[in-house]
Amino acid sequence: MTAIAASGMRSRMESLDLLANNVANASTGGYKADREFYSLYIAPEAAATADGSTMPVVERPWTDLSQGIVQPTGNPLDVALSGKGFFAVQTPAGPLYTRNGSFRAAPDGRLVNTEGYPVRGTGGAVLTVQGAGAIDISPDGAITQNGTAIGSLEIVDFTDPTGLVKHGSTYFRADPAQGPVAAPGATVQQGRLEASNSGTAESAVRLVSIMRQFEMLQKAAALGADMNKQAIEQVAKVG
Repeated sequence: MTAIAASGMRSRMESLDLLANNVANASTGGYKADREFYSLYIAPEAAATADGSTMPVVERPWTDLSQGIVQPTGNPLDVALSGKGFFAVQTPAGPLYTRNGSFRAAPDGRLVNTEGYPVRGTGGAVLTVQGAGAIDISPDGAITQNGTAIGSLEIVDFTDPTGLVKHGSTYFRADPAQGPVAAPGATVQQGRLEASNSGTAESAVRLVSIMRQFEMLQKAAALGADMNKQAIEQVAKVG
């Protein structure tokens, strides 16, 4: 009982770490919440027995890619995606993918994100705006300025999104074996940003639930330790 309760407490602590990170990024645009996937651990020495003890563990975390609420900002260089897909940015380590469409014009005119990474156009092209002219971004990602075509945002998706690996808070790195594909169902909304899908109300409810579960497991561990103590004392009396 003590070992199973201790394993449960450990899995609850791991869940609490994931939840704390979600809460910290509740206001981060385009952030995707981390969830836990549970499994049962069977000790090798007990696996062959009919009553082998199983212990709960967090087998792996997984990322919830569901869409967050799209909020208006009024900034013409802010864009949000409606539907599946990702924007692409170019970094020194290669392309990264994100749902955070908070872009701006760098001093040299290149379209960059908040970290200064160039936003990739179709085929990896560099997107450059000129001066302070009016910029229009169509639902398919095409960018025009004062009626002149500049290029199109590279919007991609993946056949198996579970292969994406988080890189920082809002970036994803793709498995080299899985190349990006077109995302025809994605629609670009100009002057808007996608909020985090980690709701503060939901996180608060889950936090209370995790703490209650942890308390119950603590009581179970204490009860198991007390039972072991009493068993030892009773054996000593019999002797």
